[in-house]
Amino acid sequence: MHRWIDIETPHGPIRGWRAEPAGPSKGAVLVIQEIFGVNAHVRSVVDRLGDAGFVALAPSLFDPVEHGIELDYSEVERARGLVTALGTDRAMDLLNATAEKLQMEGLRVGAVGFCWGGTLAFLCATRLSLPSVCYYGARSVPFLDEHAGAPVMFHFGADDPSIPAADIEKHREKQPQAQVFVYEHTGHAFNRDVDPKVYNEAAAQTAWRRTLDFLENQLR
Repeated sequence: MHRWIDIETPHGPIRGWRAEPAGPSKGAVLVIQEIFGVNAHVRSVVDRLGDAGFVALAPSLFDPVEHGIELDYSEVERARGLVTALGTDRAMDLLNATAEKLQMEGLRVGAVGFCWGGTLAFLCATRLSLPSVCYYGARSVPFLDEHAGAPVMFHFGADDPSIPAADIEKHREKQPQAQVFVYEHTGHAFNRDVDPKVYNEAAAQTAWRRTLDFLENQLR
């Protein structure tokens, strides 16, 4: 079952897209959006995690700034403005409230995030102690000195201009316990299967298998 729900947070109620597994749950996954909102692609990730046996929930992080926003992939500047208006601390408050909602249901919680959400997923590991999978989080470098209180997995495209090889190496150096995967001949947003300009099927499928294995191991 897939539906919108309401989530109470310190910054007022926000929406979240939630999926339930058909059978017993393997745990819960906090799905963290790109800068374009909880759009059809992000909702599809939530649904796929539900089909894989997890409770999955993607909070609409921009709701305190502009309710129900879903942007086209061409609206990058507007999206970046929303990220700035929200701020990292407020975003983390919303994620913490969402994680606590799931934990109150008796579920072990992990996080998966994409792009901006990939960086926030890393902060879920360092600040909320949630096992986290971070897809192409280009904003993570300033936070790499933070201690991760839970296991972390990183996915990067080797040809991603927003995350050069030197920055990927910093992830290995400063988070040596983390799993770091780099996909050759692959750019940014390679998991975004609704966008043929960036989607890389081979990299996306491999990263997804690794992600599911990681979540099953960490949340069982």
